[in-house]
Amino acid sequence: MCSGNFAKCLGITLIPLAIICVLCNILLFFPSGKVAEQSSDITNEVFYLGGILGSGVLMIFPALVFLGLKNNDCCGCCGNESCGKRFAMFSSILFAAAGAVGAGYSVIISSVAINHGPKCFTPNNSTHAIYPFNDGDYLTNRTLWEQCESPGGIITWHLTLFCILLVTGLVQIGLCAFQVINGLIGTICGDCCGCCGVRRQL
Repeated sequence: MCSGNFAKCLGITLIPLAIICVLCNILLFFPSGKVAEQSSDITNEVFYLGGILGSGVLMIFPALVFLGLKNNDCCGCCGNESCGKRFAMFSSILFAAAGAVGAGYSVIISSVAINHGPKCFTPNNSTHAIYPFNDGDYLTNRTLWEQCESPGGIITWHLTLFCILLVTGLVQIGLCAFQVINGLIGTICGDCCGCCGVRRQL
């Protein structure tokens, strides 16, 4: 597969992943699907916007660049027919790196959130939500979940959405890493299916 076509496939894959991350982050603002009475009742890591900014907005730009690589007008650059395509592939490496950084940010925020657990109301704190767990102890001891009285199902809600953000972020990092390799190949060798090849045939 040509480097331009491969990059386009990566771009097509990254866009729905970015949308999923944005939606997950938005849902986290509504504990167990309910409107929080006050912002302090929402888990702090939600406000860091790992899914919206990191795996969302910062991932859209690389995805659009990857999608446009195949249609990039590469011919006739400084007297060298292939240098335009090579430069486009090189620039995609920079965007891929930026996307990987954004996804990495989301992964870190998600990991911290999973370790801390959600904020919830406990029998001893019924007026404001707190972090009842320490260092991920609730992950291996399900009986601790009883400490969270409300909102109902908040732990499952918290884990599910942040795990989706974590896994999706890791996938995005992997795809961006593939594009770095693909971009290097395209920069060095050019796009085997580029318009310059067509011009030579003519």
